[in-house]
Amino acid sequence: MIGKRFSPEEYVKGVLNGDKVVLGRAITLIESINPADQDISDKILNLLMPHTGKSIRIGITGVPGVGKSTFIESFGTYLIKEKGKKVAVLAIDPSSQLSKGSILGDKTRMEQLSVNDKAFVRPSPTNLNLGGVAAKSREVLLLCEAAGFDVILIETVGVGQSETTVKGMVDFFLLLMLAGAGDDLQGIKRGIMEMVDHIAINKTDGDNTKASKEAQKQLKNALHFFPPAQSTWQPKVTTCSALIGVGLDQIWKTIEDYCSLTKSTGYFEKQRKNQNVKRMHEFIIDALSRDFYDKDGMAQKINEIEELIKAGKISPYQGGNMLFNPKSD
Repeated sequence: MIGKRFSPEEYVKGVLNGDKVVLGRAITLIESINPADQDISDKILNLLMPHTGKSIRIGITGVPGVGKSTFIESFGTYLIKEKGKKVAVLAIDPSSQLSKGSILGDKTRMEQLSVNDKAFVRPSPTNLNLGGVAAKSREVLLLCEAAGFDVILIETVGVGQSETTVKGMVDFFLLLMLAGAGDDLQGIKRGIMEMVDHIAINKTDGDNTKASKEAQKQLKNALHFFPPAQSTWQPKVTTCSALIGVGLDQIWKTIEDYCSLTKSTGYFEKQRKNQNVKRMHEFIIDALSRDFYDKDGMAQKINEIEELIKAGKISPYQGGNMLFNPKSD
Protein backbone atom coordinates (compact mmCIF):
# COMPACT_ATOMS: atom_id res chain seq x y z
CA MET A 1 0.00 0.00 0.00
CA ILE A 2 1.41 3.37 -1.04
CA GLY A 3 -1.06 5.37 1.05
CA LYS A 4 -2.43 8.74 -0.01
CA ARG A 5 -1.41 9.67 -3.53
CA PHE A 6 0.39 12.94 -4.21
CA SER A 7 1.59 14.53 -7.40
CA PRO A 8 5.37 14.33 -7.99
CA GLU A 9 5.61 18.01 -7.08
CA GLU A 10 3.79 17.42 -3.76
CA TYR A 11 6.15 14.57 -2.88
CA VAL A 12 9.12 16.78 -3.70
CA LYS A 13 7.80 19.67 -1.60
CA GLY A 14 7.16 17.40 1.38
CA VAL A 15 10.60 15.79 1.18
CA LEU A 16 12.39 19.13 0.88
CA ASN A 17 10.44 20.38 3.91
CA GLY A 18 11.70 17.43 5.91
CA ASP A 19 8.22 15.93 6.36
CA LYS A 20 9.04 12.38 7.48
CA VAL A 21 5.54 11.10 6.69
CA VAL A 22 5.82 12.24 3.08
CA LEU A 23 9.42 10.98 2.96
CA GLY A 24 8.26 7.54 4.08
CA ARG A 25 5.54 7.45 1.45
CA ALA A 26 7.96 8.60 -1.24
CA ILE A 27 10.33 5.79 -0.28
CA THR A 28 7.52 3.24 -0.46
CA LEU A 29 6.78 4.55 -3.94
CA ILE A 30 10.44 4.28 -4.93
CA GLU A 31 10.60 0.68 -3.70
CA SER A 32 7.41 -0.33 -5.53
CA ILE A 33 7.73 -2.64 -8.54
CA ASN A 34 4.47 -1.35 -10.03
CA PRO A 35 5.30 0.25 -13.43
CA ALA A 36 2.98 3.20 -12.73
CA ASP A 37 4.72 3.85 -9.41
CA GLN A 38 8.10 3.65 -11.08
CA ASP A 39 7.15 6.36 -13.56
CA ILE A 40 6.20 8.70 -10.72
CA SER A 41 9.29 7.81 -8.68
CA ASP A 42 11.54 8.60 -11.65
CA LYS A 43 10.02 12.09 -11.85
CA ILE A 44 10.46 12.59 -8.10
CA LEU A 45 14.13 11.56 -8.23
CA ASN A 46 14.85 13.82 -11.19
CA LEU A 47 13.31 16.81 -9.39
CA LEU A 48 15.18 16.06 -6.16
CA MET A 49 18.63 15.34 -7.62
CA PRO A 50 19.78 19.00 -7.45
CA HIS A 51 19.10 18.90 -3.69
CA THR A 52 21.20 15.80 -2.98
CA GLY A 53 24.86 15.15 -2.32
CA LYS A 54 25.42 17.15 0.85
CA SER A 55 25.44 14.32 3.39
CA ILE A 56 28.15 11.91 4.48
CA ARG A 57 27.26 8.37 3.43
CA ILE A 58 28.54 5.65 5.73
CA GLY A 59 28.24 1.92 5.14
CA ILE A 60 28.39 -0.30 8.21
CA THR A 61 28.97 -4.04 7.97
CA GLY A 62 30.06 -6.91 10.17
CA VAL A 63 29.26 -10.50 10.99
CA PRO A 64 25.91 -11.32 12.64
CA GLY A 65 26.15 -10.77 16.37
CA VAL A 66 28.74 -8.03 16.17
CA GLY A 67 26.16 -5.51 17.36
CA LYS A 68 25.47 -3.45 14.22
CA SER A 69 22.01 -2.28 15.31
CA THR A 70 23.20 -1.41 18.81
CA PHE A 71 26.19 0.43 17.37
CA ILE A 72 24.04 2.42 14.94
CA GLU A 73 21.60 3.33 17.70
CA SER A 74 24.44 4.53 19.92
CA PHE A 75 26.45 6.21 17.15
CA GLY A 76 23.41 7.92 15.64
CA THR A 77 22.35 9.23 19.05
CA TYR A 78 25.90 10.50 19.64
CA LEU A 79 25.91 12.37 16.32
CA ILE A 80 22.57 14.02 17.11
CA LYS A 81 23.29 14.97 20.72
CA GLU A 82 27.00 15.79 20.55
CA LYS A 83 27.45 16.97 16.96
CA GLY A 84 24.05 18.47 16.15
CA LYS A 85 23.54 16.23 13.12
CA LYS A 86 20.38 14.94 11.50
CA VAL A 87 20.77 11.20 10.96
CA ALA A 88 18.99 8.81 8.60
CA VAL A 89 19.40 5.05 8.98
CA LEU A 90 18.74 2.63 6.16
CA ALA A 91 18.50 -0.65 8.02
CA ILE A 92 18.49 -3.61 5.65
CA ASP A 93 16.65 -6.79 6.63
CA PRO A 94 17.45 -10.08 4.88
CA SER A 95 14.60 -11.56 2.87
CA SER A 96 13.76 -15.22 3.30
CA GLN A 97 14.83 -17.51 0.46
CA LEU A 98 11.58 -19.41 0.91
CA SER A 99 8.85 -16.90 1.73
CA LYS A 100 10.64 -13.82 0.30
CA GLY A 101 9.45 -12.00 3.45
CA SER A 102 11.44 -9.90 5.92
CA ILE A 103 11.07 -9.20 9.63
CA LEU A 104 11.77 -5.46 9.26
CA GLY A 105 12.37 -5.19 12.98
CA ASP A 106 15.13 -2.60 13.13
CA LYS A 107 12.81 0.11 14.43
CA THR A 108 12.16 -2.02 17.49
CA ARG A 109 15.92 -2.51 17.97
CA MET A 110 16.61 1.22 17.64
CA GLU A 111 14.09 2.58 20.09
CA GLN A 112 15.88 5.90 20.81
CA LEU A 113 16.56 6.82 17.19
CA SER A 114 13.10 5.78 16.02
CA VAL A 115 11.43 8.44 18.18
CA ASN A 116 14.07 11.16 17.79
CA ASP A 117 12.90 14.17 15.79
CA LYS A 118 16.33 14.49 14.16
CA ALA A 119 16.48 10.86 13.07
CA PHE A 120 14.77 8.75 10.45
CA VAL A 121 14.98 4.96 10.55
CA ARG A 122 13.86 3.08 7.48
CA PRO A 123 13.99 -0.73 7.43
CA SER A 124 13.94 -2.21 3.93
CA PRO A 125 14.00 -5.81 2.67
CA THR A 126 16.90 -6.97 0.50
CA ASN A 127 14.45 -8.94 -1.67
CA LEU A 128 17.36 -11.36 -2.14
CA ASN A 129 19.44 -8.60 -3.69
CA LEU A 130 23.16 -9.34 -3.71
CA GLY A 131 25.50 -7.17 -1.67
CA GLY A 132 23.49 -7.07 1.52
CA VAL A 133 21.58 -3.94 0.58
CA ALA A 134 18.08 -3.34 -0.69
CA ALA A 135 17.61 -2.96 -4.44
CA LYS A 136 16.59 0.71 -4.16
CA SER A 137 18.92 1.72 -1.32
CA ARG A 138 20.74 4.27 -3.50
CA GLU A 139 17.51 6.00 -4.41
CA VAL A 140 16.30 5.97 -0.80
CA LEU A 141 19.64 7.48 0.21
CA LEU A 142 19.11 10.35 -2.23
CA LEU A 143 15.64 11.04 -0.84
CA CYS A 144 17.05 11.23 2.68
CA GLU A 145 19.73 13.66 1.52
CA ALA A 146 17.13 15.86 -0.12
CA ALA A 147 15.15 15.79 3.15
CA GLY A 148 18.10 17.43 4.89
CA PHE A 149 19.79 14.57 6.74
CA ASP A 150 23.50 15.24 7.33
CA VAL A 151 24.62 11.66 7.87
CA ILE A 152 23.25 8.54 6.19
CA LEU A 153 24.06 5.25 7.94
CA ILE A 154 23.52 2.10 5.88
CA GLU A 155 23.39 -1.13 7.82
CA THR A 156 24.04 -4.18 5.65
CA VAL A 157 22.91 -7.75 6.18
CA GLY A 158 26.46 -8.69 7.12
CA VAL A 159 29.74 -10.10 5.90
CA GLY A 160 29.34 -13.00 3.50
CA GLN A 161 27.73 -11.43 0.45
CA SER A 162 29.24 -9.14 -2.17
CA GLU A 163 29.95 -6.09 -0.03
CA THR A 164 31.31 -4.28 -3.09
CA THR A 165 27.68 -3.21 -3.57
CA VAL A 166 27.86 -1.31 -0.30
CA LYS A 167 31.25 0.18 -1.08
CA GLY A 168 29.85 1.36 -4.40
CA MET A 169 27.27 3.64 -2.83
CA VAL A 170 28.92 5.17 0.25
CA ASP A 171 31.74 7.58 1.02
CA PHE A 172 33.10 5.72 4.03
CA PHE A 173 33.04 1.98 4.74
CA LEU A 174 33.13 0.84 8.38
CA LEU A 175 33.70 -2.77 9.42
CA LEU A 176 32.65 -3.82 12.91
CA MET A 177 34.47 -6.77 14.45
CA LEU A 178 34.55 -8.73 17.67
CA ALA A 179 37.55 -10.00 19.60
CA GLY A 180 37.62 -13.56 20.82
CA ALA A 181 34.96 -14.79 18.39
CA GLY A 182 37.19 -17.23 16.53
CA ASP A 183 40.19 -16.39 14.37
CA ASP A 184 39.94 -12.63 14.02
CA LEU A 185 42.02 -12.42 10.85
CA GLN A 186 40.99 -15.59 9.04
CA GLY A 187 37.31 -14.97 9.74
CA ILE A 188 37.15 -11.90 7.50
CA LYS A 189 37.56 -12.17 3.75
CA ARG A 190 40.57 -10.44 2.23
CA GLY A 191 38.34 -8.59 -0.25
CA ILE A 192 36.41 -6.89 2.54
CA MET A 193 39.59 -5.98 4.41
CA GLU A 194 40.86 -4.28 1.25
CA MET A 195 37.69 -2.20 0.95
CA VAL A 196 37.30 -0.89 4.50
CA ASP A 197 38.23 2.63 5.56
CA HIS A 198 37.99 1.88 9.26
CA ILE A 199 37.76 -1.17 11.51
CA ALA A 200 36.09 -0.81 14.90
CA ILE A 201 36.33 -3.65 17.39
CA ASN A 202 33.02 -3.49 19.21
CA LYS A 203 32.06 -4.68 22.70
CA THR A 204 35.36 -3.51 24.19
CA ASP A 205 34.24 -3.45 27.78
CA GLY A 206 34.61 -5.53 30.92
CA ASP A 207 36.45 -8.83 30.53
CA ASN A 208 36.65 -8.36 26.77
CA THR A 209 38.87 -5.27 26.94
CA LYS A 210 42.20 -7.10 26.92
CA ALA A 211 41.24 -9.37 24.02
CA SER A 212 40.01 -6.36 22.04
CA LYS A 213 43.30 -4.54 22.47
CA GLU A 214 45.18 -7.60 21.26
CA ALA A 215 42.88 -7.93 18.24
CA GLN A 216 43.44 -4.24 17.49
CA LYS A 217 47.20 -4.79 17.39
CA GLN A 218 46.88 -7.82 15.09
CA LEU A 219 44.58 -6.02 12.68
CA LYS A 220 46.81 -2.96 12.50
CA ASN A 221 49.72 -5.20 11.54
CA ALA A 222 47.63 -7.09 8.99
CA LEU A 223 46.50 -3.91 7.23
CA HIS A 224 50.11 -3.02 6.39
CA PHE A 225 50.24 -5.99 4.02
CA PHE A 226 47.43 -4.69 1.84
CA PRO A 227 48.17 -2.45 -1.16
CA PRO A 228 47.55 1.30 -0.74
CA ALA A 229 44.01 2.44 -1.51
CA GLN A 230 43.30 4.77 -4.43
CA SER A 231 42.18 7.34 -1.90
CA THR A 232 45.69 7.26 -0.33
CA TRP A 233 43.90 6.81 3.00
CA GLN A 234 45.42 4.38 5.50
CA PRO A 235 42.58 2.48 7.27
CA LYS A 236 42.44 2.87 11.03
CA VAL A 237 41.67 0.30 13.73
CA THR A 238 40.02 1.42 16.96
CA THR A 239 38.07 -0.14 19.80
CA CYS A 240 34.64 0.87 21.01
CA SER A 241 31.70 -0.17 23.12
CA ALA A 242 28.37 0.80 21.63
CA LEU A 243 26.67 -0.40 24.78
CA ILE A 244 28.31 2.23 27.01
CA GLY A 245 29.13 4.77 24.30
CA VAL A 246 32.93 4.53 24.47
CA GLY A 247 35.07 5.19 21.38
CA LEU A 248 32.32 6.73 19.25
CA ASP A 249 34.00 10.14 19.22
CA GLN A 250 37.19 8.59 17.84
CA ILE A 251 35.29 6.89 15.03
CA TRP A 252 33.60 10.16 14.05
CA LYS A 253 36.96 11.97 14.15
CA THR A 254 38.34 9.32 11.78
CA ILE A 255 35.41 9.86 9.39
CA GLU A 256 35.98 13.63 9.45
CA ASP A 257 39.71 13.13 8.77
CA TYR A 258 38.92 10.80 5.87
CA CYS A 259 36.49 13.26 4.31
CA SER A 260 38.94 16.13 4.74
CA LEU A 261 41.76 14.20 3.05
CA THR A 262 39.73 12.82 0.15
CA LYS A 263 38.04 16.15 -0.56
CA SER A 264 41.40 17.92 -0.65
CA THR A 265 42.75 15.42 -3.19
CA GLY A 266 39.57 15.35 -5.30
CA TYR A 267 39.03 11.64 -4.64
CA PHE A 268 35.78 12.22 -2.72
CA GLU A 269 34.04 13.91 -5.67
CA LYS A 270 35.60 11.55 -8.21
CA GLN A 271 34.30 8.53 -6.31
CA ARG A 272 30.76 9.91 -6.22
CA LYS A 273 30.80 10.62 -9.95
CA ASN A 274 31.98 7.06 -10.66
CA GLN A 275 29.25 5.68 -8.40
CA ASN A 276 26.63 7.60 -10.38
CA VAL A 277 27.92 6.16 -13.65
CA LYS A 278 27.93 2.67 -12.17
CA ARG A 279 24.34 3.13 -11.02
CA MET A 280 23.33 4.03 -14.57
CA HIS A 281 24.72 0.73 -15.85
CA GLU A 282 22.94 -1.15 -13.07
CA PHE A 283 19.72 0.62 -14.04
CA ILE A 284 20.20 -0.52 -17.64
CA ILE A 285 20.62 -4.13 -16.53
CA ASP A 286 17.53 -3.91 -14.30
CA ALA A 287 15.48 -2.36 -17.10
CA LEU A 288 16.54 -5.01 -19.62
CA SER A 289 15.73 -7.76 -17.14
CA ARG A 290 12.25 -6.37 -16.43
CA ASP A 291 11.61 -5.91 -20.14
CA PHE A 292 12.58 -9.52 -20.82
CA TYR A 293 10.49 -11.12 -18.06
CA ASP A 294 7.47 -8.87 -18.64
CA LYS A 295 7.04 -9.83 -22.30
CA ASP A 296 3.66 -11.30 -23.20
CA GLY A 297 3.67 -15.07 -22.81
CA MET A 298 7.20 -15.13 -21.37
CA ALA A 299 6.17 -16.61 -18.01
CA GLN A 300 4.47 -19.56 -19.71
CA LYS A 301 7.40 -20.03 -22.10
CA ILE A 302 9.85 -20.08 -19.20
CA ASN A 303 7.77 -22.70 -17.37
CA GLU A 304 7.70 -24.91 -20.46
CA ILE A 305 11.45 -24.71 -20.93
CA GLU A 306 12.05 -25.34 -17.21
CA GLU A 307 10.11 -28.59 -17.52
CA LEU A 308 12.19 -29.63 -20.55
CA ILE A 309 15.38 -28.96 -18.58
CA LYS A 310 14.11 -30.93 -15.56
CA ALA A 311 13.21 -33.84 -17.86
CA GLY A 312 16.73 -33.82 -19.29
CA LYS A 313 15.49 -33.18 -22.82
CA ILE A 314 17.52 -30.00 -23.26
CA SER A 315 20.48 -28.39 -21.52
CA PRO A 316 20.21 -25.15 -19.52
CA TYR A 317 22.19 -23.43 -22.27
CA GLN A 318 19.79 -24.62 -24.96
CA GLY A 319 16.90 -23.43 -22.82
CA GLY A 320 18.39 -19.98 -22.39
CA ASN A 321 19.10 -19.73 -26.11
CA MET A 322 15.51 -20.72 -26.91
CA LEU A 323 14.24 -17.89 -24.71
CA PHE A 324 16.54 -15.27 -26.21
CA ASN A 325 16.25 -16.55 -29.76
CA PRO A 326 12.76 -18.07 -30.18
CA LYS A 327 13.44 -18.97 -33.82
CA SER A 328 16.24 -21.29 -32.74
CA ASP A 329 13.83 -23.79 -31.21
